[in-house]
Amino acid sequence: MEFEQSELLKTLPTQFFATLVAKVNQKTAAGVDVINLGQGNPDQPTPDYIVKATQQAVADPATHKYSPFRGLAEFKQAAADFYHEQYGVQLDPTREVAILGGSKTGLVELPWALMNPGDTYLLPDPGYPDYFSGAALGQVKFETVPLLAENNFLPDLAAIPAAVADRAKFFYLNYPNNPTGAVATPEFYEQLVAWAKQHEVGIISDFAYGALGFDGQQPVSFLQTPGAKAVGVEFYTFSKTFNMAGWRVAFAVGNPSIIAALNLLQDHLFVSLFPALQQAGVAALTDPKRDGAIAQIVQRYEGRRNAFLAAAAKIGWHAASPKGTFYAWMPVPDGYTSESFADLLLEQAGVAVAPGNGFGDHGEGYVRIGLLMEPERLVEAVQRIGKLHLFDKED
Repeated sequence: MEFEQSELLKTLPTQFFATLVAKVNQKTAAGVDVINLGQGNPDQPTPDYIVKATQQAVADPATHKYSPFRGLAEFKQAAADFYHEQYGVQLDPTREVAILGGSKTGLVELPWALMNPGDTYLLPDPGYPDYFSGAALGQVKFETVPLLAENNFLPDLAAIPAAVADRAKFFYLNYPNNPTGAVATPEFYEQLVAWAKQHEVGIISDFAYGALGFDGQQPVSFLQTPGAKAVGVEFYTFSKTFNMAGWRVAFAVGNPSIIAALNLLQDHLFVSLFPALQQAGVAALTDPKRDGAIAQIVQRYEGRRNAFLAAAAKIGWHAASPKGTFYAWMPVPDGYTSESFADLLLEQAGVAVAPGNGFGDHGEGYVRIGLLMEPERLVEAVQRIGKLHLFDKED
């Protein structure tokens, strides 16, 4: 027997990254040495102190039982303490922290928990493709807000029509930004909180790259802004800060009513995370080795950024230097779309990049470069692209 998928599943957008991986795998299977700059998966191992703490936790029979539904108290306390230490934000671990199996889970499930079919939320364009999955599963509508280079890839709040703002229930934002590498400023967040209060819009801050700021600048947390907790929440993942992408450990913090809704929904979907993973989260956040491990990760990505952009400039491929994340947002040469340029690089240079239109209509004209291999390999990728002479006229 064959069973047809639900009408709900049929509304899901095509999984952008799955399509990209399939193209790369096809070339690799044909024997091509593909340099894959299209991925967003940290390439380095999880810091050893976290691995060792996890091994001890897994060996403890107490972690083999179900977790409390809403997670271990010590993990929520560690998350609250981390936010106080790093950002000066006071959090009640019992009411203002939700444990998540990866921040993607929370971001996609939020419309189920806090919206009704037909409600509207605002999404950044370009933005993380799985935000659109949440709209489909929640059967809600969305409007996109452009992120433009002339505004440093920050939304122009004044340009959002009042009718759209008044209709919106939530606004998703992501800084440091995937895919552009832009960062938010305290001044922007102050404007955002005032705008959110004016239009009664909840702010959902995706702080996935919160630790990855360059040139000596720590990225700003939305919750550092006075009044932010009254209007929104922030999602924090261990995937990028601690190279724990496959571990699926994250939390949301902030507005108690939003946190309560997420927790209630998850009561019916999960029994929180495997307790040993929560203990790993505690170790990641509290061990004295934490700051050194994070600094090493940031230094590595900054070195890769510098090597890639210097090599790109040599072939006439210029872009603004990203201030955070592990991506470079690079313009497409004249005569190409994002998709046709990406296909050309894969076919003729053996270099995979993520076409910008996969992140939204305003991503057209760009490709996203993942700085997820050592500088020598990044430079080799640029040298291969240089042999196609696509940027010669721009020198």
